[in-house]
Amino acid sequence: MASETSSKAERKGLRRVVAASMAGTVVEWYEFFLYATAATLVFNKIFFPDTGNDLDNIIKAFLTYAVGFIARPIGGIVFGHFGDKFGRKHLLQVAIVLVGATTFLMGCLPTFDSIGYAAPILLIVLRFAQGFAVGGEWGGAVLLVAEHAPNKERGFWSSWPQAAVPVGNLLATVVLLVLSATLSEAAFLAWGWRIGFWLSVVIVVVGYYIRTRVSDAPIFKEAKAELEQNAAAGYGVGEVFKRYPRGVFTAMGLRFGENIMYYMVVTFSITYMATQLKMDTSTILGLMLVAHVFHAILVPIVGRFTDSRGRRPVYATGVVLMAVWGVAAFPLFNTGNDAVILATIMLGLFVHGLMYAGQPAIMAEMFPTRMRYSGVSLGYQVTSIVAGSMAPIIATFLLKVYGSWVPVAGYIVFAAAVTMVAVYFMKETKGLDLGEIDEADRLALNGGAASSAEMKMQ
Repeated sequence: MASETSSKAERKGLRRVVAASMAGTVVEWYEFFLYATAATLVFNKIFFPDTGNDLDNIIKAFLTYAVGFIARPIGGIVFGHFGDKFGRKHLLQVAIVLVGATTFLMGCLPTFDSIGYAAPILLIVLRFAQGFAVGGEWGGAVLLVAEHAPNKERGFWSSWPQAAVPVGNLLATVVLLVLSATLSEAAFLAWGWRIGFWLSVVIVVVGYYIRTRVSDAPIFKEAKAELEQNAAAGYGVGEVFKRYPRGVFTAMGLRFGENIMYYMVVTFSITYMATQLKMDTSTILGLMLVAHVFHAILVPIVGRFTDSRGRRPVYATGVVLMAVWGVAAFPLFNTGNDAVILATIMLGLFVHGLMYAGQPAIMAEMFPTRMRYSGVSLGYQVTSIVAGSMAPIIATFLLKVYGSWVPVAGYIVFAAAVTMVAVYFMKETKGLDLGEIDEADRLALNGGAASSAEMKMQ
């Protein structure tokens, strides 16, 4: 009876941790995706001079979008360093406040017609700060859950913060859809788009409060105590590269194709529908709304599957299907049929989910607790500079130069091939005890073979 009561209490506590992790992630990805959508639909029209070619200003808007990705690894390194030292919870609270403040200020920016080139410069500064905060968010959010989760269910529980990403995107899409549908195009461009950015304040307050209700996992507290007693047990980026370089590079490779796939589906597809298919904004956002609901439901299901079938086979399936989607998607888009286009987007998000859902568990199982925040943040965020940030820009550029979707499809296939190499070098870690990882690392630190610790984590 006591054991059953204890189990129920543990489950309740775990659900609270998941809620806290998801709350902040929803907020930060609401704001991040709000920017991505606005870059295509709004910013290209009001923050840059008109050149007569829609794709020119879309590329410029995407370049400001990319600034956030450049900032994310910096945020990951800084937040990872202090998160390994002081704890996941406190850094997550800082991250949510910072991203909320910058997003609100974006909604206050004057346009190019008002202050000229100072407008895009201010936009870039705020975008950098927003990306810095988001870069620190992901590692802390997923580790808060992964370090609390049971070994045999880590894939499932730690996939919930991943599901918060499409939920955040969903909220952003709903807000923009309502605004674009209820306002004239002139009113939406003049002031309506700003409301979505100002609404972030409400979500930030809720998310911050929820995060005050949880604490760091026992395994982190134990590692923190060891760090305070053992000067040789370092943490941070330098220590990760020194002792677990294979884990870092494997994580980067796994991230490469997945990150490109996501932004091709949820960002470039909007550009393609708007410029090539000439679809109206409300229709595009309506299709994306349905797709994000599907994605949010899918991710925890795939997370559960990685616990039963393994991390590696699920990921490999996603990579293979990514290449297939890259070749098949654009002919399906070109049918102009809304149902076919929606099915194509949903299929793309299904493929993405096969790779995305297991990442928190996979990366958490690559590093010991004393440097886990730094390790997962580095592996996850650095790749975004050359992957997600550049994907819409490269795809739009290829479309402009060649006037065809074929080079874009080739780019997606190339990204899948890169990630398949990482999958080849990845080792199966489902059900691995994080305590065993720490013990292997402890032995290596005290004179054992470094490879023995690395073996446990890969």
